[in-house]
Amino acid sequence: MSDTEKYLTARQVLARYNVSQMSLHRWLKNPDLAFPRPLYINRRRFFREADIIAWERRRAGKAA
Repeated sequence: MSDTEKYLTARQVLARYNVSQMSLHRWLKNPDLAFPRPLYINRRRFFREADIIAWERRRAGKAA
């Protein structure tokens, strides 16, 4: 793991997309959406920022 890797908390992801906990739960359960999987530390979810950005780019490419 690189020292410069940044992780977002689940709360930060919720704020980034302005969605509820339930929406995030559904995104994680939907294999067609392919939302990045979190890393669990002490029952808290952390999402790798690079994975989130890559997911956004893939989604933007599909919309075009």
